[in-house]
Amino acid sequence: MFRLQGSKVLAVDMTGDAVKAKNGSMVAYDGQMAFKKMSGGGEGIRGMVTRRLTGEQMTVMEVKGHGTCWFADRASEISLVGLQGDKLYVESSNLLATDAGLRTGTSFTGLRGASQGNGLFTTTVEGHGQAAIMSDGPAVVLRVSAQYPLTVDPGAYVAHQGNLRQSFQSGVTFRTFMGEGGGEAFQIRFEGDGLVYVQPSERNTIAGDV
Repeated sequence: MFRLQGSKVLAVDMTGDAVKAKNGSMVAYDGQMAFKKMSGGGEGIRGMVTRRLTGEQMTVMEVKGHGTCWFADRASEISLVGLQGDKLYVESSNLLATDAGLRTGTSFTGLRGASQGNGLFTTTVEGHGQAAIMSDGPAVVLRVSAQYPLTVDPGAYVAHQGNLRQSFQSGVTFRTFMGEGGGEAFQIRFEGDGLVYVQPSERNTIAGDV
């Protein structure tokens, strides 16, 4: 049902089924479509995917019908992720669309610092189906194994899947060497077996800066 047209446009072919997508991301459609703005809670993405770190909230629409819809968002690069009963963890701002076979929710991923006690929440997508994620520049998929844990700058993190443990390391960040950044700086460390998606451009974050 999901396919890419170029690297920045998602085409979704529908035969009476539904897709959930970031509000305002539809650029064209043909056939007969019905649109509904999601109200929050339950299986909807809105509200469940609040990015607590920045207060960002994502509103979502449901599109249902027969035909093809095309989605894009600010010329972001799009990657397709197929799920076979497993779970994808993704930043809400990087989630473009999910098909009807997937459930969305929120996962608490840890504390940024005991001194401030700020919790980090990540959107979860699970079930059987496809999800479309966005990145600022082409996403790079990095393998994590028992022998090779991975450390990521939080501004470049997009998503991860697999049997991974996530922790936060305070101290020196990549930015520190450039004389940039401030506040409490930290990195995200992944251990276990799985995949991590990173983007070649860092989003604006707070406190180091996450």
